[in-house]
Amino acid sequence: MKHAFLAAALGGLLPFAASAADFDQWPTHRVFADGTDVGLTGSFAYDLNDFSGDRGYGTPATTLHDDDAVRRRELALFVKKKDVYDFTVGMDFYNDSWLDVALRVETRALFGADVGRVRVGYFKTPVGLEANTAARATSLMETASATQAVYEGRRTGVEWSLARPDYGVSAAYFFGQDLHGDNPGTTAAGRAYWLPVHGEGRTLHLGVSASVENPHGSTDGRDIHHGPDSRFRARPEAGLTDVRLVDSGKLGPTDRIVRSGLEGLWIDGPWSLQGEYLRGTSNRADGLRDYTAQGGYLTGSWVVTGESRPYSNGNVGNVKPAHGYGAVELLARYGDLDLDDAGLAGGRQRDLTFGANWYLTSHFKFQANYVHVLDEKRSAYSASDAVELRGQVQF
Repeated sequence: MKHAFLAAALGGLLPFAASAADFDQWPTHRVFADGTDVGLTGSFAYDLNDFSGDRGYGTPATTLHDDDAVRRRELALFVKKKDVYDFTVGMDFYNDSWLDVALRVETRALFGADVGRVRVGYFKTPVGLEANTAARATSLMETASATQAVYEGRRTGVEWSLARPDYGVSAAYFFGQDLHGDNPGTTAAGRAYWLPVHGEGRTLHLGVSASVENPHGSTDGRDIHHGPDSRFRARPEAGLTDVRLVDSGKLGPTDRIVRSGLEGLWIDGPWSLQGEYLRGTSNRADGLRDYTAQGGYLTGSWVVTGESRPYSNGNVGNVKPAHGYGAVELLARYGDLDLDDAGLAGGRQRDLTFGANWYLTSHFKFQANYVHVLDEKRSAYSASDAVELRGQVQF
């Protein structure tokens, strides 16, 4: 029934999507005479997750249930002027959470010389390539388990960034709570990448990033203070479940959390290879041993119809179809996440994912993933499989 429901939903979109190919530039923004551009961006995604295998360890906390539901419902307002500024305020209505709420200014508009851009507000912390890819532009339906575990999320702060044809650097400082009143503390972070090869359809990107978070703890409504804590965990590469087959659990009193990443991306026409190694260390207080989570992934992609994955300013976007029938992409990813450390059995998870994407137009994207998950915890092994489908509209 769930399969039929999603198939009918996607099928209902196809005639509209086909006609949309004739007017790919949707009128979702307006440019005024002085160059000010005002508009909306958004995305809507509907997913189906169908699990099989032994479904975890057979406990209520690890049983994976089939589901189909809205996965993404995002809307953002932007105001920008080329080479001067851009302002964005966005909301994820599915998760009831803020997206970027930030103002970015070009230094050339302030000082007459280009020494980078300054951004202030609420935005993503800059550790990792996949974590900083727009959610609508992920090649596989969910980010790798290592990305999920190590990525810090959005915080409130200020950032300086500089992009040049051969390299890019950024430095940021985040302070206070996030826009939801959670995660009080400070974070200093930076990212740098080098492009020894760059050109139309050809890119070699090599990058490094790191951050140091100093969590401050919080005080509840009864005026009781809860000390700073930390935790690393990940879903089994499926977005419609809250189950985490690997989880460090709460790690107790934490002085700081140090995150780091190495990233690489190669694009050569329709072929691409992307990989990362990510590491997060919780420096614990009260004589507790430091705890380290680590992992990575390697993703290969072939755009069968001949297009290339677009690359700009240190990141990638959705494939833009060059044909009336759209663009087709085939992918494979291997991922590994190790949460066993400091005497704690958080578990180890390995994932093998195969995917297919159909970019019908710049606004319609259909995805199918098969995920095989193998997890190990305290010498117990479990294997699960998931078939995942998504229909996505974006503008």
